[in-house]
Amino acid sequence: MALQEGHQPHSFLRDAVSRPCASTLLTPSESAFVSLLSRVEFVKLATTYSKVNLGQGFPDFPAPEFLREALLRALSGGSPMLHQYTRAFGHPPLVKVLAQFFEKLLGRELDPMTNVMVTVGAYQALFCCFQALVDEGDEVIIIEPFFDCYEPMVKMAGGTPVFVPLRPNPPKDGKLMSSADWQLDPAELASKFNERTKAIVLNSPNNPLGKVFSRGELGLIAELCVKHDVLCISDEVYEWLVYDGKQHIRIASLQGMWERTVIIGSAGKTFSATGWKVGWVVGPDRLLQHLRTVHQNSVYHCATIAQEAVAQGFQRELTLYGKPESYFVQLPKELQQKRDWLVQSLDGVGMKPIIPEGTYFLVADISPFKSDVPDVPNSDEPYDSRFAKWMVKNKGLAAIPLSAFYSEAHKNNYTNFIRFCFAKEEATLKAASDILQKWKQEKTSS
Repeated sequence: MALQEGHQPHSFLRDAVSRPCASTLLTPSESAFVSLLSRVEFVKLATTYSKVNLGQGFPDFPAPEFLREALLRALSGGSPMLHQYTRAFGHPPLVKVLAQFFEKLLGRELDPMTNVMVTVGAYQALFCCFQALVDEGDEVIIIEPFFDCYEPMVKMAGGTPVFVPLRPNPPKDGKLMSSADWQLDPAELASKFNERTKAIVLNSPNNPLGKVFSRGELGLIAELCVKHDVLCISDEVYEWLVYDGKQHIRIASLQGMWERTVIIGSAGKTFSATGWKVGWVVGPDRLLQHLRTVHQNSVYHCATIAQEAVAQGFQRELTLYGKPESYFVQLPKELQQKRDWLVQSLDGVGMKPIIPEGTYFLVADISPFKSDVPDVPNSDEPYDSRFAKWMVKNKGLAAIPLSAFYSEAHKNNYTNFIRFCFAKEEATLKAASDILQKWKQEKTSS
C-alpha cells in the first residue's frame, strides 16, 4: 500500500483548522506513553543523581576543530545574509554538497533541490516522514528494539505500529555476544506484511543494539518491500560509526528500493555536534514532495548559520573522501577504541557486554548484578528499569534500560539488559570503570 503519484498529503494538513491538538487523538495509555517515555525519565534521574552519565546518547568531547572554525567564519566573517532566512527546504550550499556526497554513496545522480531536504535534526525528519506518508489505518512495521520515538510518531499520524523483534542467538563457544547475533526470523518478518502495510522502519546501524544489518538481511527486507509495494523509512544517522571492518550498506542502493526509500541522516551524529540539530532526508521527489509540505507547515525553516557550517564540513569531507585524514575515517577508529575499553571494563566486573558493530551504544547483560537490587513484589515495572534507577541513585552511574526500546507486548522479554553510551572522554569512561570496580569489590567482600 505504497504512496502513489496522486496521493495527497496527510489529512492533518487538510484539516488543520478544525483538528484538535495531536495529544487529544491518543487514548490515555497512549498519551502516557508519549509523555512518560523512559528516556525522558532517565535523563532527569541522570541530571539529579549521576556522577557519571553513560545513559544519554551524545558525546562529551568537542565537535571537530574544522567544523567549529566553519561556524566561527559563518558568524564573524561570512555574508550578513547568513543571519537571515535561507531556502526553507535546505540552505543551497548544504543540499548541493549532500547531493554530491550521496551520489557517491548511492551510485546515482541526485537533484539537490528535489532529492534532499534539510530538517531540524533527524528527529524532525522522522516526524515529517510519519506525518506525510502514514494515514489512518495504515500499518507500519517497526523492528525491535527501536528508537523510542517511532511508536508514538506512528500513532500520532493515525497509523498502527506492528512489531517484529530481533532475537538473540548467543554463540555456543562461550564468547561474548555480538550485536550480529541478534537476528530477524525471516518467516516472522514476512508474516507482518499485508495489504494494510504502508511502511517499514529500518534503523541501521541500530540504536540501542549497535547492530549493522548485513547485505543478506537488507536483501530480505528489500524483497518484501518490493513484493508488497511497501515504503522504507531508513534511519541511518549512525552511518559513519561502523567498526571491525564492517560495511554500512544503504538499502536504497538495492534493486527496486530507491523509489520507495527515504534516507534519514544527522549532522549531530556525523560531526559529533548533536546540539546543532541539523538533519536531512534523501529520497525520490515523489516522496519528498509530501515531506516538504509537512516541513513547510511545521518548522518551515532551519538555522542558516548551522547549515552553512555543516555544508563546509561536508565540503571538506568530500575532498578527503576515503582518505586516512577524513573525519569519517578517524572518528570510528577513535570510538572503536573507546568501545573496546568499555567492553573490557564491563566484562572484567562480570556485566557481560554485547559487542556493537556500530553506533556509540553498548548493551550489557546485568544478570550477575541482579542480586544487589531489591525485588519489588507485584511490580509492573520491568526489572531493568528498576535496576537502572537503583544504579544511578546508589552508585552514581547512569544507563538506560533496554526495555525502554520495546513495545508493551515485548518489553518484559528483555529485562536483563541496560544500554551504555561510550562516546565519552577517556576520563568519563575511567570514572565509570572505577565505579564498577568498586561495586565488584563490595560484592566480593560482602
